[in-house]
Amino acid sequence: MKHLILESEAYEIIGICMEVHRNLGHGFSEIVYKDALEYEFRINKIPFVREKEFKVHYKDIILPHYFYAGFVVLDSIILEVKSVSRLTKSHYAQVINYLAVSDLPLGLMINFNEDSLKYKRFVL
Repeated sequence: MKHLILESEAYEIIGICMEVHRNLGHGFSEIVYKDALEYEFRINKIPFVREKEFKVHYKDIILPHYFYAGFVVLDSIILEVKSVSRLTKSHYAQVINYLAVSDLPLGLMINFNEDSLKYKRFVL
């Protein structure tokens, strides 16, 4: 059986996302789900940084604009929150680029705007 990177940690984060979805349902904007996730991370004593800033290196410079990951959880997982009718390839590319720039091992994309919570794991 293949071992997944940060399997138990990702499972815990997805469980918290399910709790938020169970309580709020679908249809809210991303910011509402992020606020609820922040609350859940705090009460569950899970270390996180919201809107963590990452610099983008290009050739021999750092670009003047940064990117901001929705959350970095446990110093190792990018959590990107969406509330869209359907995830697209451009959403997936966003997380892959975030992983490349951040050098973190795992990305999770969560879509709250469906009847049941949808998520996808990303590794480079």
